[in-house]
Amino acid sequence: MPEPMSKAQRSGVPLLLGGAFLLFGVGVFFPFFHVQKFWVFDDAVSVVAGIITLFREGEYFLFAILALFTLIFPVAKLGLLALVWMERDHDLQKMRRLHQRVAQLAKWSMLDVFVVAILIVAMKSAGMAKIQIGPGLYLFTVSIIATQIASSWIERLLYRH
Repeated sequence: MPEPMSKAQRSGVPLLLGGAFLLFGVGVFFPFFHVQKFWVFDDAVSVVAGIITLFREGEYFLFAILALFTLIFPVAKLGLLALVWMERDHDLQKMRRLHQRVAQLAKWSMLDVFVVAILIVAMKSAGMAKIQIGPGLYLFTVSIIATQIASSWIERLLYRH
């Protein structure tokens, strides 16, 4: 049986969720990486700009997959965790079930990181471009870590009885 949450953990959850949402929101608009092609062309690529470009170029399948896993899943996960946190004292059993579903969603939300990693490796190995990691990737990563920590703390609270 887990020990009860401390006051710091209780106040930390809303801070982590708010911080994760803020970092996520900023991270998807900041460049994930800078691509330099043939020492002449330099492009900064953010998640949102990349997804919009896919749509404009008619790559609807990739647009849908990346929008779903990069934008919709993380926002849904943060929103649902906030709901679980706010409603935890009203219907504990319902919030436990919802948290379990959120945990299942989290498994799928990492697919976008995998896709970005494959893209970077493919471009580097083909010698097509020089790629430098941008601040958006770091902000996005910290957002994911903060979300996972908040989810773990919420889980401890839900099952402490």
